[in-house]
Amino acid sequence: MVHKKQVFFYFFICAFLGSKAQDTAKVLQLTDAIKSAVEQNRQISLAKKDEQIAQAQFKQTEAIWLPQINFSYTGFTTNQPLNAFGFKLQQANVQQADFNPAVLNHPGSTGNTLTQLSLQQPIFNQDLTYMRRAALKQTEVYALQAKRTKEAVEMQVTNTYLQLEFTYEVVHLLKEVLKTVQEMHRFTNDRYNQGLLQKSDVLNVEVQVKAAETNLAEAQSQINNISNQLSLLMNTPPGVVYQTIPVVMNLNETNALNVSTDRADVKALSTAVSAYDLAIKSTKMSMFPKLNGFANYQLNDKSLVGFGANSYMAGLQLSWDIFKGNQTKNKVAVQQLEKNKLQEQLQDQIAKGNVEIRKTMADLHDAAYKIDQQTKAVEQAAEALRIMQNRYSQGLVNTTDLLMAQTQWAQQKMLKAQAVLMQKSTATYLQFLTTNY
Repeated sequence: MVHKKQVFFYFFICAFLGSKAQDTAKVLQLTDAIKSAVEQNRQISLAKKDEQIAQAQFKQTEAIWLPQINFSYTGFTTNQPLNAFGFKLQQANVQQADFNPAVLNHPGSTGNTLTQLSLQQPIFNQDLTYMRRAALKQTEVYALQAKRTKEAVEMQVTNTYLQLEFTYEVVHLLKEVLKTVQEMHRFTNDRYNQGLLQKSDVLNVEVQVKAAETNLAEAQSQINNISNQLSLLMNTPPGVVYQTIPVVMNLNETNALNVSTDRADVKALSTAVSAYDLAIKSTKMSMFPKLNGFANYQLNDKSLVGFGANSYMAGLQLSWDIFKGNQTKNKVAVQQLEKNKLQEQLQDQIAKGNVEIRKTMADLHDAAYKIDQQTKAVEQAAEALRIMQNRYSQGLVNTTDLLMAQTQWAQQKMLKAQAVLMQKSTATYLQFLTTNY
């Protein structure tokens, strides 16, 4: 009695979980999945953050032509003779008695409150101009990298969606297989009860039934796993089982046999090389004279809250770093080597991309050929299974032969579905390789 209750409870839980799974099922189109991923995917978000950081760093370079203004309020006290007399001069408060040697040598505690407004104005700094242009190029690099990240995520979403679509086809096929072997089991068991077949025939079919049930359960579990992967790419809560809509893809061959220089990742490297050119010019220009203006306005008073004597000073400063111990020369050499390394990486990426495009196009041809072959193989296997079923019902072939025919038919259908998946995935990858900016 207890055993029956446990069995009933088990089936109740399974039914409840099954109803919950159905409640969370959701039909999802590929275009909606890609749109959601583009808007919410974490990889894309991080790439955009890098782009925003580069833009913020570029804005910092506005300081090369904007003024810098500083305000300060400082209190002093000293008995140092020179500074004490200087405070009185700044306060415009020097008297005849202050020239007494005894007072000059021993001024006592003397205070001063300095209120100062300072201005620095860059005028001509050619090295900073090139540095700003290099920073602008760097923002372009990060923008291109963000675009390539977006394209990569779109490809990941498409391939995951295609994998989910394929898994649903596998589930459908395994249900067909299970239905077929269950019908075979019923027929075999009836013949066994009539004394026309042996017990081993029934057992062989029962093994196939169990195997079909296990494969179906694993495929259904895989649907949940792939759905969670889609949720991760879209940055949505896991636990939703997505139902796919058949994807029709453009399988036309591309005329692009080489990597386009306008592809985002290639253009990013090319732009980075240009940024190095500007950085090298900036370093070289640092050896030339610089011209900057300055000014300050002061208020000096012996009172802590006083604003007495005022004064100003303004001027221009021409500075020239004539020799810095070969520091600039060596820095240029390092930057040139880094630029050369980046150029090598660019050429290597283009060469590898060209090879990858040709390989992918060959894979696309192979997938189309395999689909054609598997279509014929499925037709032949289906006809062979039909003939074997008819002969089995007449007692002309044994159970093992029928099971082998059924297995062959299922395998051929599975291989065709895999070939279709491979064709669509390869076409998606080829589009990723040949896309332009």
